Amino acid sequence: MDEQEIKSTIEAILFAAGESVPAERLALVLGIEAAEVLTYAKQLADEYSFHRRGIRLVRMGNSLQLCSAPEFADSITMALERRKPPKLSQSALEVLAICAYFQPVTRAYVDQIRGVDSSYTMNILLERGLIEPCGKLDVTGRPTIYRTSELFLRTMGITNLSELPKLPDIGSGEEAARLKSVIDSLKSDENGQFTIN
Repeated sequence: MDEQEIKSTIEAILFAAGESVPAERLALVLGIEAAEVLTYAKQLADEYSFHRRGIRLVRMGNSLQLCSAPEFADSITMALERRKPPKLSQSALEVLAICAYFQPVTRAYVDQIRGVDSSYTMNILLERGLIEPCGKLDVTGRPTIYRTSELFLRTMGITNLSELPKLPDIGSGEEAARLKSVIDSLKSDENGQFTIN
């Protein structure tokens, strides 16, 4: 196969799949290495972007998927008469951040960090496909462990978790002082609730 035929085959497979396809699977079909598949996929993605095509080729880890270009989202929504999905609540964003930065995690771990029961919120994230079960912890009760999904990567516009913003170093003097000032600004009212000045 020549270069154009390989790129056209990748494009056809991804279009027909309608979901992400591992580069290794494409490599088996094409009779080339997975690294070559990723190189051709990058070329295709650049071509789509350069020519302002209505589709984009996105990479999530070592998987590839075709999707619509984000600048056409409003037109697609109008044409297909779909409602925008509801935004995530603050608690859902907290749980998602914990899962993203500390994965794999158990529900109990998330509860421990947040200090409240997070089972309802985790179920919402599971239903929306932003997190997924990835096994069982080898302890008594064998709790399920969770990680973020490919949909999470696509939603965040990143190819892997290393592209997430770095967490601040709370141990450093400046960050610790800033955290202390926030804590000091909290005052307890008569009901034991905290308010911020």
